[in-house]
Amino acid sequence: MGTTRRTVIIGTGSHLPDRKVANEQFLDARFFDGDGQPFDAPTGSIIEKFRSITGISERRWVSDELVTSDIAALAAEEAVVSSGIDRESLDYVIVGHNFGDVTADNRRSDFVPSLAARVKAKLGIRNPRSIAYDLPFGCPGWLQGVIQADYFLRSGDATRALVIGAETLSRVCDPHDRDSMIYADGAGAVILEGRETDEAVGILSHAARSDTVEHAFLLRMGASSSPEAANGELFLKMDGHKVYEYAVKTVPGVVEECLAKAGIDLAAVDKILLHQANAKMDEAIVKRLLRSAGDRRSPEELAPLTVGWLGNSSVATLPTLLDLLERRQMNGHTLEPGDTVVFAAVGAGMNINSLAYRVPPSSPGDGRPASEG
Repeated sequence: MGTTRRTVIIGTGSHLPDRKVANEQFLDARFFDGDGQPFDAPTGSIIEKFRSITGISERRWVSDELVTSDIAALAAEEAVVSSGIDRESLDYVIVGHNFGDVTADNRRSDFVPSLAARVKAKLGIRNPRSIAYDLPFGCPGWLQGVIQADYFLRSGDATRALVIGAETLSRVCDPHDRDSMIYADGAGAVILEGRETDEAVGILSHAARSDTVEHAFLLRMGASSSPEAANGELFLKMDGHKVYEYAVKTVPGVVEECLAKAGIDLAAVDKILLHQANAKMDEAIVKRLLRSAGDRRSPEELAPLTVGWLGNSSVATLPTLLDLLERRQMNGHTLEPGDTVVFAAVGAGMNINSLAYRVPPSSPGDGRPASEG
């Protein structure tokens, strides 16, 4: 059997902000419905219902002096160190995000220069052949960056890529919208390397889809829910129930398509790593996959969750989850050499993607000190 060029993960890193925001910190909030009317229910009841639906009790927000490119660079630095490579050897620096840098005192998005260019500068990478660019693709942006990098690396024209997912959703959420309690901040990164191997390891397959005609604006930017806040500012808005229905109906099919491309049955999958949007939604997606495959395992056994204590940090949820697994900080969930993992994400666009990965004989997390970033 001849060798094949495959893409493997050789380093991971993350940054989880120090600021922990518990649900109780929203007790003084004034929430309004989509028509600008205050809810009749007490805020405490709204918060408890939110927790029961999403599974979120706590989230992380950045401190005022940090922006998205800062935490992206912090996660990237960890990934570079964990990989042991010379950062000048990176052929690509790809940053998945959706809002650019947004400061604490100005909600306008800053996209110029690109966040990838800023991260490359913060890392001190001088190599002009290290190409830096951004990828806005909704919450699946980091995974789409990995998919793009896989094409580059398997072509043989590139050897290494740094792919980062970073977001500060606390800067773009509406404090008068119940959905503001979903959103969080964070950053995660991986170093990918193309290798010639005769083993079926690394990235095995991927699949993606975009549904725009009927679903493009399920997540969008809009005015505050509060009629008293009509100042022209735009905030992240979501048709939550429709997003839930779309995701539960559509994500399993993309995962199945991805596994079929790799010639893998769900029974051979050791972990399912889903974008951490909503605990009940992720559970419903996994249940549908298991039921379709006749697999009797439980969602809890297969799909580790961070959303309950980290919230939804968009593009950052998957790479931070991966890094925590590599650091063995996920309460019994681990990734071992030879394990088969399937990633999946869904988000604004609406976009969905999935990727199958087999952990190579040596794992980037082996022997690293535990750290929350």
